[in-house]
Amino acid sequence: MMKTSPGKPKPLGATVTGDGVQFALFSRDATAVYLALFDSSTDARPREEISLDPHRHRSGDIWHITVDGLSAGALYLFRVDGPHEPEEGLRFNANKYLLDPYAKALTADHRWDFSHSLGYDTDSEDADLSFSRESNGEYVPKCIVIDDSFDWEGDQPLNYPLRFSVIYETHVRGLTRHPSSGVRHPGTYRGVTEMIPYLKELGITSLELLPIHEFDKHELRRTHPVTGEKLTNYWGYSSIAFFAPRARYAVDTTPGGQVREFKQMVKELHAAGIEVILDVVFNHTGEGNEYGPTISFRGIDNRVYYMLDERRRYYKNYSGCGNTLNCNHPIVRALIRDCLHYWVVEMHIDGFRFDLGSILGRDQRGNLMENPPMLEGIAEDPILRNTKIIAEAWDAGGAYQVGWFPGGRWAEWNDRFRDDVRRFVRGDKGLVADFATRISGSSDLYLRDGRKPFHSINFVTSHDGFTLRDLVSYTRKHNEDNGENNRDGHNHDYGHNYGVEGDTSNPNVLRVRRRQIKNFLASLLLSLGTPMLLGGDEFGRTQRGNNNAYCQDNEISWCDWDLLQQYADIHRFTRILIRFRLTHPAFLRPEFFTGRDSSYNAIPDISWSDETGRPMDWSSARNLLAVLIDGSKAEIHADRDDNDFYIMFNSTTREHSFVICRPPAGRRWYRVIDTSLDSPADIVEPGAEVDLQDAERYSVGARTIVLLLAR
Repeated sequence: MMKTSPGKPKPLGATVTGDGVQFALFSRDATAVYLALFDSSTDARPREEISLDPHRHRSGDIWHITVDGLSAGALYLFRVDGPHEPEEGLRFNANKYLLDPYAKALTADHRWDFSHSLGYDTDSEDADLSFSRESNGEYVPKCIVIDDSFDWEGDQPLNYPLRFSVIYETHVRGLTRHPSSGVRHPGTYRGVTEMIPYLKELGITSLELLPIHEFDKHELRRTHPVTGEKLTNYWGYSSIAFFAPRARYAVDTTPGGQVREFKQMVKELHAAGIEVILDVVFNHTGEGNEYGPTISFRGIDNRVYYMLDERRRYYKNYSGCGNTLNCNHPIVRALIRDCLHYWVVEMHIDGFRFDLGSILGRDQRGNLMENPPMLEGIAEDPILRNTKIIAEAWDAGGAYQVGWFPGGRWAEWNDRFRDDVRRFVRGDKGLVADFATRISGSSDLYLRDGRKPFHSINFVTSHDGFTLRDLVSYTRKHNEDNGENNRDGHNHDYGHNYGVEGDTSNPNVLRVRRRQIKNFLASLLLSLGTPMLLGGDEFGRTQRGNNNAYCQDNEISWCDWDLLQQYADIHRFTRILIRFRLTHPAFLRPEFFTGRDSSYNAIPDISWSDETGRPMDWSSARNLLAVLIDGSKAEIHADRDDNDFYIMFNSTTREHSFVICRPPAGRRWYRVIDTSLDSPADIVEPGAEVDLQDAERYSVGARTIVLLLAR
């Protein structure tokens, strides 16, 4: 029997002390709490179980105890007893071992499979029938006590201002899992570290990782419709331990090794000048609906952690995943804030992208709030003051708040940019005004509440939808491999195959597709706002038309690095374009355009015209547009003058002759980009720009973007 003392109610979770480990767990409605200590991750029964005395080990709603002689690496779980009354929202089950919501690491040397090994509660109107007496100790992963000490060697989060950022969205496993990656540790944090030279050469500033919090990869019940192979949760949008980096992404299998390896990855990325942004899923958990497994929150205090239906047996489902986290309950708000603090302070994370962020703005009944305390609290949190906070400003319950996301300084994924740019570049008619609004910063969305252009996270593609190559290769989605009869995924991706659905050897089709890829990249990286690039788009990654590859942990989702050679021109185009953007402050301006002259040089900060040089008629159905950007430092809010720029857009299927406006006195126009030209003429290195001499017109090819600079 181990020696214990009452301990303290704070901090929650497991904390290494001088003589042992303190444990603290919130549960308001529990009648008994048991701390179970294990020798092995596969043990069905603990070597010792300690009953917490509610008179000695409880302060308010916090159960706490210190166990002497324990140290980092110790394995533990909780059992929590209390009323099992589903009709009242109470789902305690003392037979279930539960994960600590504040656990910083979980074991991984066993098969996660809650849907089969752990057993579901069979929900019924009869409370007795819905109570599973099956123990889960043999199958549930164990929580690991973590010592947070780590030699950071002076590292701190980089926290680049948004307007100086180029975000690269990728998946820890998918980035290097393909055999072509050439790394020594594919599919791991260490594998990401081995990719640093590539990422640095590409020029991105910020690596955004799909969810790395622990989740059950095997939660899906479907199989591949042809091969019969079991489909898995690849993306990981089903978190169950918000403080714990996924152990299966680590090479180091010693207890807590995933934490050390993750920290080392962050430290080395920072040393290379690349910051780390995490995609976080605080809108629901992996426990699913009323038929789901009891893993953690449900068995600790179901009606505090989850948003319950008026019939309290059931869950409100604004996430589309069976349950909704009760984000504006004070206990859950504290959990989320504590979690964000941990990732910033202990793990040195630079930012967060909040999946289905609108759920964090719903009250405990599910209503959208005008001033949600959760969102305002994150925005005003002093520890998070320099941390990027990016919202997916919608949810599966019908909320859509792009341009209206509450809470102050939040940036947003701008799906209006995605759709308007996709449709304009594809050639849809009558979109010239919408396209111009998007590439100039989306002032219609962000100006009214005082936010800046960089609060718009501009993207053409993301993990959710087509890759860039697929966007120009498929007119419709092809998700048959997901086992849902192609019903899942977006139905409005605005893709176009340019004559052949999918792969082809037709040189004319391939030529148009390559040009369109470059047009999308140019539209993204020359726009005002913060650009986000989907990993692999820079070398033609394909998902074979699957626009919802969440369950494809295979070559459909992995980056095939052999494509780097086949699409070397796209990679070169992207690399030079990123460097061009970050070199020119005119494309990084922190304020919206006004259309006025603030530098007293008789040139407005931005001027729009048609192909004839006349002021733009915004009612025109012709997708022909030219824009002049004044690079004077007073206009771009910089400490030095930049070049002036003239950009011509032609998304029609015909070549058009554009009138070129006069350059500033004593300067001439030089061509930087012409997407109709073959590489390397499509984009030139700095200093190799092509002198147009005194040309007054420029022939802009069909489906082409041309960029000129004056010097």
